[in-house]
Amino acid sequence: MSRRYFTLDVFTDRALAGNPLAVVLDGQGLDDATMQAIAGEFNLSETVFVFPPQEPAHRAALRIFTPGRELPFAGHPTVGTALLLATLDGLGQGATHFVLEEKIGLVPCRVAAADQGCIEALFTLPRLPQRVEPAARVTDIALAIGVAGSDIGFDAHQPAVFSAGVGFTMVPLKSLSAVAKARISRDHWHAGVLPADHANAFVYCRETTEAGHQFHARMFAPDLGVGEDPATGSAVAAFAGAVAEYEGLGDGRHVLLIEQGYEMGRPSLIRLEMDMVGGALVEARIGGGAVIVSEGTLRLSALASYGP
Repeated sequence: MSRRYFTLDVFTDRALAGNPLAVVLDGQGLDDATMQAIAGEFNLSETVFVFPPQEPAHRAALRIFTPGRELPFAGHPTVGTALLLATLDGLGQGATHFVLEEKIGLVPCRVAAADQGCIEALFTLPRLPQRVEPAARVTDIALAIGVAGSDIGFDAHQPAVFSAGVGFTMVPLKSLSAVAKARISRDHWHAGVLPADHANAFVYCRETTEAGHQFHARMFAPDLGVGEDPATGSAVAAFAGAVAEYEGLGDGRHVLLIEQGYEMGRPSLIRLEMDMVGGALVEARIGGGAVIVSEGTLRLSALASYGP
């Protein structure tokens, strides 16, 4: 009842930045309650459990848990696990391609060396983003995230609820200062932030902390056991729907860099690639760097009969 694990910092090229991730190898024999308990023990935004794939041609099957619940899909666990598995497989000079099986479906991944000795992973969204329900009223959203109603909206961007597997209320704000003052207001959260079953807010603006980036963002998900997340690939996957709808992108490939986690002291950078045809989004990819921070062994004999 022991399991090897690694922790990584994801969407960064250096340790102690980005979004921390735990990856537990050889998930076979662990039941749902035990995996949820282990995720609570790590107490990171997500913990991944790696299983043999159903299809032998694929690299692995993943299950992804927040401290509060299981997710069908998440971005920084996909990037971090893809990079870890490629590294353990002996990543060479060229790119490595493989497919990961997640609850949402099949996720094609590419892992390759990048600049200055870094390694980056890129995955194709298994599901394109779409609107899933109307957003709450602007006044309710403002109360839920602690900003003024006049702070919300810029250019064509207005609040909307998009999902590419996990739903988020997209909240465009006019400035970095407005994003900096955003916070969770427990008394108003569920009146202003959707979806109702896991109310998440992705707050963003066009003004950025660093030159060369296109958007600055924060993400709050108290219903998932995550107060604020340093970098959220699933939110950026959903955000691609807002970008496609509001930015008026021409046909072709567009690359956007989204910075997140700066207010937490965990600067992160998420790469969003979007392919547009006929004014519509036809494919999108999420990518970024990751670094392995620690390696250890979970000793689970005391949890052999763990249950609710």
